[in-house]
Amino acid sequence: MMHPRDVQPRSDIAARDPHIPVLLQPLLAAVAPVRGLWLDGTLGAGGYTRGLLEAGADCVIGIDRDPLALQMADWAAPFGDRVRLVQGTFSNLDTLAGEPLDGIVLDLGVSSMQLDQAERGFSFMKDGPLDMRMSQSGDSAADLVNTADETTLADILYNYGEERASRRIAHAIVAARAVQPITTTARLAEIVARCLPRPKPGQSHPATRSFQAIRIAVNTEFTELAEGLAAAERALKPGGMLAVVTFHSLEDRIVKRFFQLASGHEANANRYAPAKTDTTARFDLVTRRAVGPDDAEQAANPRSRSAKLRVARRTGAPALALDPADMGVPQIVKKGRR
Repeated sequence: MMHPRDVQPRSDIAARDPHIPVLLQPLLAAVAPVRGLWLDGTLGAGGYTRGLLEAGADCVIGIDRDPLALQMADWAAPFGDRVRLVQGTFSNLDTLAGEPLDGIVLDLGVSSMQLDQAERGFSFMKDGPLDMRMSQSGDSAADLVNTADETTLADILYNYGEERASRRIAHAIVAARAVQPITTTARLAEIVARCLPRPKPGQSHPATRSFQAIRIAVNTEFTELAEGLAAAERALKPGGMLAVVTFHSLEDRIVKRFFQLASGHEANANRYAPAKTDTTARFDLVTRRAVGPDDAEQAANPRSRSAKLRVARRTGAPALALDPADMGVPQIVKKGRR
């Protein structure tokens, strides 16, 4: 599902900070003490960056691929040179940082300000152009929906959105665009909804999974995640902390797999197979299991229910490149329209 990264707090903190990130307090507790140079790889409204600075970080480098996040960062002024804002993707965070880091936070998904702007095309709740580009550049969702062949569309919907009706929806999209190009969020949502049963009370909109899948494909989010985790491994000092917050099972599966492989806790799929020889841990697990929001946070923001936090500490072992496929990243070959 598509979830805003920021929650609306109920406490008096709201008066000075209208955006409190999901799982901020458990994250700060897991990485304490917060010191030195940190990097927030998904700046958004700056909630994690502010939380890290207030918890004791000397400086935080805030990275976001969305230029809007940097344009709206007037909150950073009071922190002076303790905040360095950089436009870019967290797959390049080690290069963008330019020096070893004491800690990294990656908060995945779509920010509330992206969802709230109909013209960005992330949500079907308000009609707008079918865009979904976090960086506001490159191919849009409309480009993908109107040019990808039916098999590729079905693969994207199934692998990125876990949509069981992926083939039916892909066929409907191809048929609809043959009549008229699909250029708005409302029309795409309508096409998808016609392929699925009417939702029962309390169920999500029928187009939720399809919109998630298309957004992930447009922004190459899973590839970015895999490369971002690898970049974090390269950038962290020995003892440096990596904290990742995910919002759906596919993201969490990749992060969990990365930490298993990097910590030497990978389970043997076959007990008769030879024992793995390379078990040098490049990370030590701080959270053995994913941490979720408590009852109070879920009450304040029901959309935080699916959030999961995983934290690990970098060892002194050399960084090792991993194949994204080994981390569980779905492999989709995009083809042209036919």
